[in-house]
Amino acid sequence: MSQVLPDTISPALFAERSDAIADAARELAAAGWTPATSSNFSMRVDGDHAAITISGRDKGKLGRDDIMLIDMNGKAVGTSARPSAETDLHTQVYRRFPEINVVLHTHSRTQSVASRLFATEGVVKLEGWELQKAIAGQTTHDAELAIPVFPNTQHMPELVAQVEAWLDSGRPLHAYLINGHGIYTWGRDMAETRRHLEALEFLLGCELDLRRLSA
Repeated sequence: MSQVLPDTISPALFAERSDAIADAARELAAAGWTPATSSNFSMRVDGDHAAITISGRDKGKLGRDDIMLIDMNGKAVGTSARPSAETDLHTQVYRRFPEINVVLHTHSRTQSVASRLFATEGVVKLEGWELQKAIAGQTTHDAELAIPVFPNTQHMPELVAQVEAWLDSGRPLHAYLINGHGIYTWGRDMAETRRHLEALEFLLGCELDLRRLSA
């Protein structure tokens, strides 16, 4: 599908963002974190727009033509392509955190199992792990890193409202799980966001191992 860009966005910039998203998606797919066309990825293009994966595409085979432009209300811009139903979760992050430029959402086995296991508690409390310091702003393993687990719903405004309520409470938020679903995390650039995603995957795996070994 053709993408018509607003005059304020250079084709070179959009192509750069599209390539970065597609490259990351293919690598994460190779790791087994995006089964059955699941997951979605985005990058901020400017203050009013973001590039995001088109719904239903195989993340292991993404190219430029699988990325589309949206505005900060999650609406398609200059294309008839359809973004993910979860686009509003991406734009919510960009609106709340002007410094954030990348959002990654994956469905690894570890993330999905952890989301079910910790759903009744509503949060995964990470503490004592050295790798917590891989998350921006975390300077010690002694601090608690809370990853909320929100109930899954097909009604996106409800899920957006749950995330909004956590943010409005003043509690830090670096990532969140959705029950039976996967994880959302973000960062100032692709490298930082990939670091967050990989660190959280490792930490959640460690927590699952501890639960299994102590059972």
